Amino acid sequence: MEMFKSTVFRFIPDNTLMMMMRFSLIEHKPLHTCYCFVFLFLLSFSSSEAYDALDPNGNITIKWDVISWTADGYVAVVTINNFQQYRHISAPGWSLTWAWAGKEVIWNIKGAMTTQQGNCSRLFKGISLPHSCKRNPTVVDLLPNTPYNQKLPNCCKGGVLTSWTQDPTNSVASFQLTVGHAGTTNRTVQVPKNFTFHAPGLGYTCGPAKIVRPTMFISPDKRRVTQAIMTWNVTCTYSHFLAQKSSPTCCVSLSTFYNDTTVPCPTCSCACKHSNSTCVKTDTGKNASVECSNHMCPISVHWHLNLNNKNYWRVNVTISNLNYRMNYSDWNMVIQHPNFNNNLTQVFGLKYKLFTPLDNIHVAMVWGIKFYNNVLIEAGNVEFEVLFRKDNNSSLSLKKDWGFPQGIYFNGDNCVMPPPHAYPWLPNYA
Repeated sequence: MEMFKSTVFRFIPDNTLMMMMRFSLIEHKPLHTCYCFVFLFLLSFSSSEAYDALDPNGNITIKWDVISWTADGYVAVVTINNFQQYRHISAPGWSLTWAWAGKEVIWNIKGAMTTQQGNCSRLFKGISLPHSCKRNPTVVDLLPNTPYNQKLPNCCKGGVLTSWTQDPTNSVASFQLTVGHAGTTNRTVQVPKNFTFHAPGLGYTCGPAKIVRPTMFISPDKRRVTQAIMTWNVTCTYSHFLAQKSSPTCCVSLSTFYNDTTVPCPTCSCACKHSNSTCVKTDTGKNASVECSNHMCPISVHWHLNLNNKNYWRVNVTISNLNYRMNYSDWNMVIQHPNFNNNLTQVFGLKYKLFTPLDNIHVAMVWGIKFYNNVLIEAGNVEFEVLFRKDNNSSLSLKKDWGFPQGIYFNGDNCVMPPPHAYPWLPNYA
């Protein structure tokens, strides 16, 4: 029983444990009577851990189209679509792993490559060996400088996929593989299993492959339609539970026109600075990657409320890259703010899009303009202004701290906000 308690409670958030203890005290029942609640919580968590209130339908969809048969298998085109509104796959890019259901091998692959060939000598004695004999191959994208005869449409981007909102045409990747030692009919082909989609950081979980209606292909001149022999899909979703195992990467500081106090990023937001910390000091050169600070985050966002009149709010936002060894290409930032409910008038210096409100969540996404500020360079920053319109029925008030965002996400990562009690206070005469 003690082992069960120590194992189960490790996976329960602190607020849930507090609720269980409160139930135990109020109802005058021992804590072990709440184990049924714990079990139900864990069961429900597995189905909801990948839910994202800001992007409830966002996912990575992997489509596997069998397009022709070979003597001992088939040729398939695999397409990876990033249907996430604001999360993109940055360098060094994606990788895809699965387990063969039988003794399949990859004879040839185009538009991508496997990371390991595996041991092919036991099965193949001829001159020509398969590209991969691994039971669980891992496939990665090719680089942009790949020779033309090895490319396919939508391949060779170094594994980088933009978000669906920013650029749908660059949110897709594809590769073609010739599979051997496999079935040669719809009845004998075995669907691979245990798909895993890897991207920088933690966060993706994939469901099982499901056979769906075969894909239709339209010719470039739109005069002919062909059909895949067989198609199956795999859906991978971002899991906040897995992402929480990694450290934060950004933080937020606040200031206003009505208070001289600047609320800094919370101390130790991303890491703690110690006497032996390896970080970049502005007067000693680049001996490490991240600039020395109290928060030790590679990205900091400063929100300054600089104007409040009868009809408008005006906010200045500065995104600083404190990472001296990394540029952030095609970056984006998601801002959660109550005044985004159709009252956003203009964003100056960036592109933006309002998301459809869900459960009273009002969200806007901003990103850089190509060839202007879509790359956040190392030790650099990007500045922009946001103009909000006030309406007569608005209940927004500076007294309720509604001049500040409720949450900020940089490249999909939740930035650490200052605690509400630390927000700049409003003078009594205001």
